Amino acid sequence: MDDGALPPAHPPASTRSIDAIWRIEGARIVAAIARVTGDLALAEDLAQDALIDAMTQWPSTGVPRNPAAWLTTVAKRKAIDAWRRQATLEGKYRTIAADLETLDDRAWEPIEDDVLRLIFVACHPVLARPAQVALTLRVVGGLTTDEIARLLLVQTSAVQQRIVRAKKTLAAARIPFETPEPADWPPRLRAVLAVIYLIFTEGYAPTSGDRWLRPELAYEALRLGRMLASLAPREPETHALVALMEFQSSRFAARTAADGSPVLLADQDRSRWDRSAIARGSAALARSDALGRGRGYYALQAAIAECHATATTVDTTDWEQIVLLYEALAELSRSPVVELNRAVAVSMAGDSARALQMVDRLASGSPLPASHLLPSVRGELLARLGRTREARAAFLAAASLTANSKERETLQRKAGALDE
Repeated sequence: MDDGALPPAHPPASTRSIDAIWRIEGARIVAAIARVTGDLALAEDLAQDALIDAMTQWPSTGVPRNPAAWLTTVAKRKAIDAWRRQATLEGKYRTIAADLETLDDRAWEPIEDDVLRLIFVACHPVLARPAQVALTLRVVGGLTTDEIARLLLVQTSAVQQRIVRAKKTLAAARIPFETPEPADWPPRLRAVLAVIYLIFTEGYAPTSGDRWLRPELAYEALRLGRMLASLAPREPETHALVALMEFQSSRFAARTAADGSPVLLADQDRSRWDRSAIARGSAALARSDALGRGRGYYALQAAIAECHATATTVDTTDWEQIVLLYEALAELSRSPVVELNRAVAVSMAGDSARALQMVDRLASGSPLPASHLLPSVRGELLARLGRTREARAAFLAAASLTANSKERETLQRKAGALDE
């Protein structure tokens, strides 16, 4: 290091602890506060105020034994202070004060249903579908607006506007913080399933940061999916979503090397795949099929994942069956990501030239040109066809578009391997 050069700045341990606690417990904290205040926007504001207090106090006092309880208690006391000043909500004051009397950092344990209840509130039919999804990913998933924008393939400003409008709409409509009766689920269930899967997707393949996996986020989505399936056992897509997440999570142990670097599907040690998770996935998909209503969006994806999970190698995977499943899925979703994955399957089934034509058609007029996904797949196909110079350029273009450092390093390595 040169004389006079400053060492890199690192956040203090307490700040790192707060960040980690919020990533893991943020949704439960907001849900617990919303349960007693009845106001989602207020609950999120109070939680953020409590975080500010933690950042001020914990560096000197140390991180408490149960930090989530500490944050929840501080937020609830701030609610009491606000209600005292307003002097108009005596009933709510008594309710929350009684709750605080029974709460300490030894006994506090989040009520798991609160998180699912929070999802149902955010997915209320008074909100448009895009607003439902954006708000839930922000509040429940704890994702940033940039991460949500990349997941949804929209501009960050659009996500910010959706979230602000959604909070105002919920407040104006005075939506109660409660799980609706099963008869009222149909208008919300599709959005609830979508946000749980998007939360899982961000855990499985983070859109930003320096991690190839965020397993804690994926497993929280899986927990919510299992709970939802138990609450709606006659809905085939609830079981199908659980099946899909079980299959995908079964590969977690094999997806990263000891140093945290990515291990791609073709190179994974399949003996490290979780056979129990695969068995649970197959059982959940069978439950979905047994309801006799045909395979929907998540069931088709689960069937594709099962083809991968039960194959002994990449070469013995039933790629023809996967192509057929993607064709059915494309008819249901009209998603550019599905079309990209279908092209990959077509290539793996032996027709890379046709797959490249599919990708090139997709490149015109879809939202994917702003994503690294399209040039990444295009690079793979060009490399398979021996067009190494074009493949290298495509991989480098993809690397420049991703916000995930592990993804970027992987793409750069692929480009480097094609150097003449």
